[in-house]
Amino acid sequence: MEENHFKFSNAVLGVPLFFVLFLWFVYWLEIRFGFDFDDNGILPRTFSGMQGIIFSPFIHSNIEHLYNNSISLLVLLVALFFFYSKEAVGIVVYGILLSGTLTWFIGRENYHIGASSLIYVLVSFIFFKGLQTQYYRLVALSLTVVVLYGGMVWYVFPKIDETISWEGHLSGLIAGFILTFFYKKTEFKKVIKYDWERPDYDPSEDKFMQRFDENGNFVNLPKSEIVEDELVEINPFFLSNSNVVYDYIEDSESINKKNESKPES
Repeated sequence: MEENHFKFSNAVLGVPLFFVLFLWFVYWLEIRFGFDFDDNGILPRTFSGMQGIIFSPFIHSNIEHLYNNSISLLVLLVALFFFYSKEAVGIVVYGILLSGTLTWFIGRENYHIGASSLIYVLVSFIFFKGLQTQYYRLVALSLTVVVLYGGMVWYVFPKIDETISWEGHLSGLIAGFILTFFYKKTEFKKVIKYDWERPDYDPSEDKFMQRFDENGNFVNLPKSEIVEDELVEINPFFLSNSNVVYDYIEDSESINKKNESKPES
């Protein structure tokens, strides 16, 4: 795949913005009509709590919780849809399902809500996938993610903050890492502009490189051998001892006068 793989489209901003606005819409419904969606979160190891595997990323406890998740989610989704446009939708969908399932297995007996688990999925996938590709743009993206969100790694450990779901964070981190193996390593190659960039390039066949010796000194090309042209025998049938005389006539009037003066035979 060539470098023009990275193209800006409406989906790069449109999809992340719609996703974040939907989170705010759900929170507005909860405030406006007095709903309590916390019971729709993940309740580990219960049948009713399995619904939270799908619904929990869209539920937030308060405005501060929603605001903090919205900024990180918007930035990471834009990066995902720009650099991994073909894989982006699958990463989001499977990331939600896989991280939610892991949280359902390992979580404490409490309701786990919030999009933070998806944020950890995105951070984990972008970081590890960039290192796996070894492509300079994606590696740079991985390092950028580390600079911006490297401190989040502390919140995957228990007892750092009892009010957060460290299980959801840990599940998202693991899910993002697992997804890097389900999506094939993208092959990136530079667009070939010059002959010397080709893998089958042979300097000895290059006219320009032939002007330099092995030490890089300029040398003259060896003189080419002069090949004498072979004489071609002409068939005597086409030879004549008689001279052929041609008349040059400038215009059509001269032709007419000459024809008129020619005696009839």
